[in-house]
Amino acid sequence: MSAGEIDRLIGLLARLPGLGPRSARRAALHLLKRRESLMDPLMEALGAVAASVRLCPVCGTLDTRAPCSICADPRRDGTLICVVRDVADLWALERGGVFSGRYHVLGGLLSAIDGVGPEDLGLDRLAARVAEGPVVEVILALPATVEGQTTAHVIADLIEPKGITVSGLAQGVPVGGELDYLDDGTLTAALRARRPV
Repeated sequence: MSAGEIDRLIGLLARLPGLGPRSARRAALHLLKRRESLMDPLMEALGAVAASVRLCPVCGTLDTRAPCSICADPRRDGTLICVVRDVADLWALERGGVFSGRYHVLGGLLSAIDGVGPEDLGLDRLAARVAEGPVVEVILALPATVEGQTTAHVIADLIEPKGITVSGLAQGVPVGGELDYLDDGTLTAALRARRPV
């Protein structure tokens, strides 16, 4: 392997989230030192994933099946659709094991600055899924950012006229959180979303 190939590997690793040039160099060196036990299996796994993983045509998640294992699971509640920004958010909800409905992955958020409009997020696919039934509630699990809230309002305006309940995740003080350590936005959201005890 020439220095150019090593530099290319480092450059590609540095493009991964959370890895800068120094971390990428350390990762590349680690891989090179453990070629048989780590690099070769990693190359095989990457090749297999590249060849077999695709977007689910129904919800937009990543899976080796089409439709994905979540959409194809008859035990999932088809009356609930949870809308998430990306696959990482879906995985986070699945890790919690609390939601038993189906998902819709937007693949991003509306952003005038970045030129992302409703057509880029497949909102027409979401509207079609809701229209086909038997959906009774759409849960918006979107970030509490300007883009997330803008996206939520657009989706609510699209879905609510169809007589479907549109809800959002609760926001506020996390379990075990101390008020002194929370930012002003979180405290404001918590006060506005207060409920009877």
